[in-house]
Amino acid sequence: MKKIEAIIKPFKMDDVREALGEIGVTGMTVSEVKGFGRQKGHTELYRGAEYMVDFLPKVKLEIVVKKEHVERCVNTILETAQTGKIGDGKIFITDVERVIRIRTGEEDEEAI
Repeated sequence: MKKIEAIIKPFKMDDVREALGEIGVTGMTVSEVKGFGRQKGHTELYRGAEYMVDFLPKVKLEIVVKKEHVERCVNTILETAQTGKIGDGKIFITDVERVIRIRTGEEDEEAI
């Protein structure tokens, strides 16, 4: 099993969720996060004063899937979330050692 974590622009979340649902992803965790990468934030004007916004709003999407479904999920996220502009985000893929569904006690792939 693998965990896919995707940091994407907030306005792309609904499109990504819908596209993942169409390929059979049945569950995910979504968090509103803030951060920065190469774009290093930006400056804004408020009441005549300029100030630096260091952390930009993003959405973090977490999905655990069988190993054989990883590439399909990653490609779906890439195709749907990409705008071609700086700040599109990142995708991280890590191993998942064990999963347990609390309600039933099911484990691993049965628990996904």
